[in-house]
Amino acid sequence: MKVSFVTSQDLPVALTQGDPAGIGPDITLVAWAKRKELGLPPFILIGDPDVIASRANLLGIDAGVTVCEPEQASSVFSDALPILPVPVGFEVQAGQPHVGAALATIKAIETAVSLTVENRTAAVVTNPIAKSVLYEAGFGFPGHTEFLAELANKLTGQACKPVMMIAGPKLRVVPVTIHIPVKDVPSALTEELIIETCRIVAADLKDKFGIEVPRLAVAGLNPHAGEDGMLGTEDRDIIHPATIQLRKDGIDAFGPLPADTMFHEAARRRYEVAVCMYHDQALIPAKALGFDDSVNVTLGLPFIRTSPDHGTAFGIAGQGIANESSLVAALKMAAEIAARRVTA
Repeated sequence: MKVSFVTSQDLPVALTQGDPAGIGPDITLVAWAKRKELGLPPFILIGDPDVIASRANLLGIDAGVTVCEPEQASSVFSDALPILPVPVGFEVQAGQPHVGAALATIKAIETAVSLTVENRTAAVVTNPIAKSVLYEAGFGFPGHTEFLAELANKLTGQACKPVMMIAGPKLRVVPVTIHIPVKDVPSALTEELIIETCRIVAADLKDKFGIEVPRLAVAGLNPHAGEDGMLGTEDRDIIHPATIQLRKDGIDAFGPLPADTMFHEAARRRYEVAVCMYHDQALIPAKALGFDDSVNVTLGLPFIRTSPDHGTAFGIAGQGIANESSLVAALKMAAEIAARRVTA
């Protein structure tokens, strides 16, 4: 594989490699190979050129690699895959995760965030990581989202609360609680948490997505939204007062709504985002309606971050069957948000 060095000026998207043994390198290569037909924005991969060269050879993709700085990436992109090197330090085998790669995976995320905060890249797009591998190396965060919030605080001096939104062509959803056991959800839900989450969602839908007055449909926790306390009191005592306060604050939030009737086509036309009380309540309808082309967007950060809405898929890495659609959607969404904020 040819490796060269060149120069230019536009802001590309910073794309992290993710776990090098997963499908991150696969979908990155396939997306870049289809860059013209897909109309992809220029991006620079933060990762290991040797991993990309090895995976391109495995997949039979003819991809030249140019090692460069972000300022040079846009002029390179049409002819070669721009890479800012973060070496793993050993030969990576597709589908075989190794704790030794964890530090490079973490450094790639740190680098992408630093570049974006410094306005050298337009946005951060993250390929999938394997949290279990990172935990084994001493990673002290539940996942990408919390780590990004810590980096934002460290680099800007401003504390922030990250909020996960899954956005697809047919539905946007936000879970108020995320990676906790279902049995812990009722005790974790508070009026303050729902209000804070909805305020961040409303602000970012306006700022990053150009929706002047976003409508937030707030799901109930219990069947039938609690039946006025007959099937649980959380909807009546926590969620309903939260929506009342949000409307007093000028945010168009309504609910609690029975979750089993708010995701059909006619119901979805009444709101821009569904705010749900727990992980699966949000992600099951989102993935059912847009499994291949939904995007994970982190709201509440001082920079733009999107990600494919899937994991590392070690079992199919290097086999040429990974679907690049969610990464393509994540790259396009990141670039669209960046362009919208520049012209606003």
